[in-house]
Amino acid sequence: MTGFGKAANEIPGKKVTVEIRSLNSKQLDLNLRMPYFYKEKELELRTEIAKQLERGKVDVSIYTESTAETLPVALNKELAKTYYKELKALSDELKETNNDLLSLALKMPDVMKAEREVVDFDEAEWKLVKTVVDKAIEDFQKFRDDEGKTLLNEFNNRIGIINKLLEEVLALDAGRVANIKKRIKGNLEEVIEQNKIDQNRFEQELIYYIEKLDITEEKLRLKTHLDYFMTTMQEPASGRKLGFISQEIGREINTIGSKANDAGIQKLVVQMKDELEKIKEQMLNVL
Repeated sequence: MTGFGKAANEIPGKKVTVEIRSLNSKQLDLNLRMPYFYKEKELELRTEIAKQLERGKVDVSIYTESTAETLPVALNKELAKTYYKELKALSDELKETNNDLLSLALKMPDVMKAEREVVDFDEAEWKLVKTVVDKAIEDFQKFRDDEGKTLLNEFNNRIGIINKLLEEVLALDAGRVANIKKRIKGNLEEVIEQNKIDQNRFEQELIYYIEKLDITEEKLRLKTHLDYFMTTMQEPASGRKLGFISQEIGREINTIGSKANDAGIQKLVVQMKDELEKIKEQMLNVL
């Protein structure tokens, strides 16, 4: 499921910012970026994040900004002097007047360099950083929960519509067999005189034909799958199971449409398929 979480706080000498972003994925694909001076805690942090987030293509970024008044900067004086002398010599040779050679020398490579401060790992500082990470995870989980509630309402609505359409199918199906029987008999009488029709044979053939059009089991299974879908939504980490159930719902709807041989029922089937497709589109966010 997609998600986003962010937290920031100031600790002695630094401002720490943690951002968590995720896209939908069936497994956990964790990308963790953190400053080098916290690297010894990377494996521990990965394990904890994996337990809490479970799945998704997740990017976790930990940024630090120094809040100290000065930054450690090294000036390579000998190199700066060498650059200055070379620039001065070139300027004299070309008879150019340039009073800003020192500024140019200071901009040359490796003259000014921020020193990478080598410090021992500070357990107390990490605990403060960890509280920021925990807050970002909490914010991230809240984002996911809110999105999950939205999806829950969406699924409830769509399944409810399919249930109502199924009730309409049940109403139409009540008189469907009688209509089919009447239609077949009328068509037969148009080409064969009624007194020449073998009623026993006609009834046998009609029963065989109607059995092929019977959708009683499909209606029952569809209702069962719809109820099961609603129940499964209350289970944790049920995305894959809901995907399987939606496939079974689609199978029963398709069978009803192919066996019904009734324009009214087939129209309802088309509407049920439309609602199911909308469910499958949203299902991509929870698989």
